[in-house]
Amino acid sequence: MTIKEAKLNRPMSTESDYAAFQQLDGRHPWQDKVPEGLILYPTRRLTSGTVAYFNFDLAKEMGLIAPDHPNKLNRKLTQMILETFCLRIVNEYDREHKVRYPRVTLQPHAYMATRYLQMQHSDRTGRTSGDGRCIWNGTVRGPNGSTWDVSSRGTGVTALAPGVVEAGRPLKSGNMDHGYGCGMADIDELLGASISAEVFHRNGIPTERVLAIVDLGKGMGIGVRAAPNLLRPAHMFLFLRQGKREPLERAFDYFIQRQFDNGRWDIRSTDPLRYQKALDRLAQDYARFAAYLERDYIFAWLDWDGDNVLADAGIIDYGSVRQFGLRHDQYRYDDVTRFSTNLNEQRLKARDTVQTFAQMVHFLQTGRMEKWRKFSRHKSVKSFDRVFKDECLQRFLYQIGLVGPLQRLLLNQHRRAVQSLYSAHCHLERIKTFRKARKVADGIHRPAILNMRRALALMPTHLLKHMVKGGSAASPDEVFSWIISSQATKRERQLRGGVRKKIQTWQQAYLNLFKKISTPANGQKILAGIELRAQTINCDERMTGNALINVVDEILQRRRKGLSNTELQFAIDRLIAAQTLNPDFQSNPPGPVATPGKASAKTTAPRANSLVRGLLTVVHGFREDI
Repeated sequence: MTIKEAKLNRPMSTESDYAAFQQLDGRHPWQDKVPEGLILYPTRRLTSGTVAYFNFDLAKEMGLIAPDHPNKLNRKLTQMILETFCLRIVNEYDREHKVRYPRVTLQPHAYMATRYLQMQHSDRTGRTSGDGRCIWNGTVRGPNGSTWDVSSRGTGVTALAPGVVEAGRPLKSGNMDHGYGCGMADIDELLGASISAEVFHRNGIPTERVLAIVDLGKGMGIGVRAAPNLLRPAHMFLFLRQGKREPLERAFDYFIQRQFDNGRWDIRSTDPLRYQKALDRLAQDYARFAAYLERDYIFAWLDWDGDNVLADAGIIDYGSVRQFGLRHDQYRYDDVTRFSTNLNEQRLKARDTVQTFAQMVHFLQTGRMEKWRKFSRHKSVKSFDRVFKDECLQRFLYQIGLVGPLQRLLLNQHRRAVQSLYSAHCHLERIKTFRKARKVADGIHRPAILNMRRALALMPTHLLKHMVKGGSAASPDEVFSWIISSQATKRERQLRGGVRKKIQTWQQAYLNLFKKISTPANGQKILAGIELRAQTINCDERMTGNALINVVDEILQRRRKGLSNTELQFAIDRLIAAQTLNPDFQSNPPGPVATPGKASAKTTAPRANSLVRGLLTVVHGFREDI
């Protein structure tokens, strides 16, 4: 539905129905707190666009729509989404060439593109880098008192885009002459991010989320992201690199106060010890985040500059983010001029970010700029190492299927038994193909061949049968048949002595751990609970990076063949629900679930359900891939 259609079919209802959207008018407190950290752009409303996706759960959580709002777009909501987000900046090229736009389309307030540090820019101090195709829509005050940041990407090329810096002159939005200088966003990229982000959120991974996607046609769109705090470490690190203490202090104080106001931290920006307390908290948060990525096989390109990560430790920018089916820790993304880190190196890069925070806090406290390497053994970095190990073990116990009280019992009283099983598990999940690394579509890769998620899913079921029938534990050959990858070669499907012994060690350690939390009287009941959780958490139908690429391709193909946005929304929502593998996830109380359109089940519903089945088939086919 376009803006013009929405206005023509406007229902008779009050303006207050969606009044919360009116908060998003371009004004943001960062503009007043850190004016050095942004560029302001006049912005105009585009007169065409359709709503391709809307995150009803997120909108309810943010207070943009009522908790009992049906999960279906109506004309008034569509009009409000498009009027709020279907925007494009009036950039330097437009002003230089005296391009004029109808006054009625110009927004009353300027929107900011923020400056932040990016290593890929030749000037590695943040003077030329930041939001290259993004503007910040503003903030929303949620029903629980939290403040949400909202920004949009694909709104035109700014002066901070790498392509503009490379060209040395302003560029027209939509130009394709320079890499990262278009200012637009591909619709497939936005759909992929919306699905991944919501799945990760539901499965306990800290992340930005996608509120809406506006389709501009010709494969382009605008993606609207939201989070309680969208600042990156790079928003502060640029002032550190430039040696500017006063704006850095204002920036960090703003970040600390937002975390306090949102109930994330108990540290006020007026606390004289706030910087040290914040550093201690950041070390813990980044350690936990890195441990979740480690245990869930999620590749996110982290580095010390704090560009591709939220300042409060979460995922932002899904361009190179992937979830792996197995522990494919030798995959590297090819970014033309350099290869990315791999899964094994993410912990070190998260640690480097904490080290940079330590350097930053020292600079704020003393006014002296010490060399970065001096902080490699800072107490916050040591805290990161310690917490990372603890969080890896706790996440591993969660993956086994244990509830929180049992996790804490084992870590507090039987840590050696936990460590024994974890070590054996890590050894098996890291075994790779005998073949050398090879080139893949977007990088290089040498795959793992053992699916240890399946071992965690199937072992409780086997043990339950063993208890009832009095049989023996699983043989190494049986366990190997569970875990050998479908992509393994004939040679790799032969169980060799070293792997046989590791499987035996793993199974003995698993049984030993189970004995620590059970007795003959309650063992079967506890195991039944573990079985249910383990099968959910370690579901084989997990959406990998390559699965997502093909899922989005299937969605766009069906869309070109005539599926409506309502049907596609229905299919995406069902896919996200199917990928919610966290047994502890509780969604907001849902409104009425919309079926695809008002037509009878003989028409639209079968098409949408057919797409859902097709998407799940794609997911299954790539379940052990990168």
